[in-house]
Amino acid sequence: MPVLNWIGKPAVVKHHKDVPYRLLEPVPALSCGDSDSGNLIVQGDNLHALKALLPRYAGQVKCIYIDPPYNTGNEGWAYNDNVNSPEIRRWLGEVVGKEGETLDRHDRWLCMMYPRLVLLRQFLRDDGVIFVSIDDNEVGNLQTLMREVFGTSNEVATIVWEKGKKGDSKLVSVTHEYIVAFARSKRLLKERKVRWRRRKPGVDAVLEHYASLRSAHGDNHSAIRKEMMAWYRALPNGDPRKAHKHYNWSDERGLYFPDNFHGPDDGRANRPRYPILHPSTQLPCAMPSTGWRWEESTTKAALAEDPPRIHFGKDHTTIPNRKSYLFEVDEEPMLSVFYKDGRAATLEVERILGAGAFQFPKDSEVIADLIGMVVDPGEIVLDSFGGSGTTAHAVLRLNQHLKDPVRFILVEIDEDVAQNKTRERVRKAIEGYTPVSGKKPIPITGLGGGFQFCRLSKDPLFTADGQIREDVTFAQLAEFVWFSETGTGHTPKGKSPLLGIHEGRAIYLLYNGILGDRSVDGGNVLTGPVLDLLPRHDGPRVVYAAACRLGTPRLNREGIVFKQTPYALDVSP
Repeated sequence: MPVLNWIGKPAVVKHHKDVPYRLLEPVPALSCGDSDSGNLIVQGDNLHALKALLPRYAGQVKCIYIDPPYNTGNEGWAYNDNVNSPEIRRWLGEVVGKEGETLDRHDRWLCMMYPRLVLLRQFLRDDGVIFVSIDDNEVGNLQTLMREVFGTSNEVATIVWEKGKKGDSKLVSVTHEYIVAFARSKRLLKERKVRWRRRKPGVDAVLEHYASLRSAHGDNHSAIRKEMMAWYRALPNGDPRKAHKHYNWSDERGLYFPDNFHGPDDGRANRPRYPILHPSTQLPCAMPSTGWRWEESTTKAALAEDPPRIHFGKDHTTIPNRKSYLFEVDEEPMLSVFYKDGRAATLEVERILGAGAFQFPKDSEVIADLIGMVVDPGEIVLDSFGGSGTTAHAVLRLNQHLKDPVRFILVEIDEDVAQNKTRERVRKAIEGYTPVSGKKPIPITGLGGGFQFCRLSKDPLFTADGQIREDVTFAQLAEFVWFSETGTGHTPKGKSPLLGIHEGRAIYLLYNGILGDRSVDGGNVLTGPVLDLLPRHDGPRVVYAAACRLGTPRLNREGIVFKQTPYALDVSP
């Protein structure tokens, strides 16, 4: 497989291992709504933030969406990673400004992206997927980089997003961007016969309006059809709801379109040809010249349903149709090339935060489509380039139709952006707001939910001499112990030295007096009495503690592997 080389690559290939683990420090004053929502906004360098999040979320994220700097040469971005190599300090320890068309800015961008992609891969579930927005400046480098980190066999597609009809270039009018998609394991998705589908634009609004008419008119389907047609006609051209205007008939099952089931004109002489009797005249209906698409048994079954899945005209002179119900065809695959005006995203952010609040935000409807194709209720979405908060807004949109909400994790490096743009946009989306632009702004109802705002601790989890910081709590250390032992993310529940069972073995942590005053050193040393207090497990056990007073024969009899903290902790991803 071809690999990409650039100045500084040798120093960043393993750089993620040298980044220290820090702790997440909640900031209640900047949090919003339900603190137990499972949603997070983290302010800090995303490389350090990802390392801090890994022990809790490794292998648990279903979808990652990131919108990294496009490296146009006209933007400023700083990701100061404090790499020990003087070469990388030169590349990454500065703010990248406009440097003309020199290649060095591409090396810097690759040095910035590589360790972050390596860490992001650790977060994905086996059936997870990552989407990365990019433009022509780095799309080739990004594709090659992604193939190296995620594997060529896991490349799904590069989606082309046309965002306008007119560009500013003097040579070629560039009006598109890209979304590069990779799976954690494309093979697994194929084995599970996974199909990605998005909600058709406007379909939810159409079904909602139909439901209101059904509530008002009951089974008077003639009245419902009359009002549905009038409603469609009143919609402006280009409105996504208008695309479903042919769905204006209904029965007790729902809103439908009378679609033909003519046999295809493929030259076959033995197409199914059989009489279908009209329910009123009881005479055979007119038949298409190519015969029927369905075999007679299928049509009989459709007629036998209540209500029938065949739509008839006034009499037998009209060819009958099959009923295509909107609620049964409300999803579609995302096309590899699609159009969505890029100005809509800017207008949405300006209505929330004010004019000029954020340059080039992404469209929350498009991101909601991406996420909605791949996530199920209760799963996690991660965005480590939080920016204007589009990903969180997209998740909140999706949650309007879910009983078990999807959760989001956003990371934003810039303190001002994180507090006053990322957080503020998400807060307003949750609580509701009155647009700050427009002639007659109409208040927007909040989407509900909440998030916890966190910062990264200034000091790492471990001191310079490798000891655990004195202020680290049991729950915080437990996450790292579990990650060290299993390589997976975990949030311990309750106050128990038993962290959980992984692949048949029980994992325990004795730390910070978890067993109280009943044991030596507050329960941090494994002794006979302490062992008797531990929750039982009929199988192998791993115990992390500061020391052990049990001899090797006793440990072997009990099926215990003792690991001393902090020295046994290996949390390098």
